[in-house]
Amino acid sequence: MGRGVNMESLGLFVLLILAFFHWTAASSADKITWSYSGLVGQSEWSEYFPECGGTSQSPIDVVTTQTKYDPSLIPVELPGYSQYGNLPFAMHNNGHSVIVQLPEWMGLGGLPWFYTAVQLHFHWGSGGPGHGGSEHTINGMGSDAELHVVHYNSDLYPNMSTAMTKKDGLAVLGILIETGEETNPGYNNIINHLSRIRHADKRTFIPAFDVQQLLPKDLGSYYRYNGSLTTPPCYQSVLWTVFHERVKISKAQLLKMETILYSTKEQEADRMLLQNNYRITQPLNQRVIFASFSEGSGRKLSSGEVTAIVIGVMCGCVGVAVIIRFIVKTIRFFKLLHLETVAVNSSTSSWDILHNNRPAPMPRTKETEQSQEKKTDLVVMTTSESERKEESSPSPQTKP
Repeated sequence: MGRGVNMESLGLFVLLILAFFHWTAASSADKITWSYSGLVGQSEWSEYFPECGGTSQSPIDVVTTQTKYDPSLIPVELPGYSQYGNLPFAMHNNGHSVIVQLPEWMGLGGLPWFYTAVQLHFHWGSGGPGHGGSEHTINGMGSDAELHVVHYNSDLYPNMSTAMTKKDGLAVLGILIETGEETNPGYNNIINHLSRIRHADKRTFIPAFDVQQLLPKDLGSYYRYNGSLTTPPCYQSVLWTVFHERVKISKAQLLKMETILYSTKEQEADRMLLQNNYRITQPLNQRVIFASFSEGSGRKLSSGEVTAIVIGVMCGCVGVAVIIRFIVKTIRFFKLLHLETVAVNSSTSSWDILHNNRPAPMPRTKETEQSQEKKTDLVVMTTSESERKEESSPSPQTKP
């Protein structure tokens, strides 16, 4: 009897020890300062945050030839994105990125549940345009930066903290950013205020703005897959929507993003620029990437692509019209040339034939003399006959 009690006590003791170690590990994980490189860099994340070594991690490389077209995927709905109100947005530097808190009336629709907006943040590189910085890649090609807009499933869960640990808890929009020549006014709503939060843990408020200006115009063409947070603790609870169309910012805007912020606090002696804050792509591991468009004729075209196609078609039509006009003029020229040649040849032959067969024309002076002689002879003959009649008729006799 005593031995059984001792065994039960031992078992309870072991359970308490295991629970203690689990609580200690969880507490230490919360206090661990991770980074993208260094002692607790990307390659070490899974040692301190187990889910970072899971089979459904993000970001990924989207190989377009391996995506599956899903016609049921409708354009993304963004209720409240343009209704930003009068209250300012809170923005802070958490040492890993710049984060802008979003009002709760902004949301994400078109999904099985409604997702409430929480925050947006950025990932970028350090080498300027063409050196990468985005987390997701398409066919192995990255962009200069990437914007993430995070939402939680407010139909099923009360808040972000609870939802982020659930399989269907989060939905994130991924927008690839590339460098162009023109300044993007929408992104200036954030970039122009980065100097206020240069160091980690710095916070400020910025004027509210239309968040939809940060997104591409084409909200109907995107890739969707199940993945994870791209930073520790890497919970595999995210339904990702990565837009096909990329957004452009200027070189100056990208340079500010890469050089203004620090990953260290203001009181720290060794200041480190906040750069290369992107995670490398993770294995797909048999996951299916769905596309809202087909890569062939079924793909929905963006407004820029439609404009380019229209201009190309118009230029092509003008070119074809010019070529046709030239051909028609050339044909007409050769036809006229041929008709003139035929006319000249025909005129010469007919003249030769008529000239050979008709009699030579009589001189006009001889014809006139002959007709005058005939008229004179006729007059002479008429006069002679009159005289003969007068002679033959008896002359009247004179009475006594």
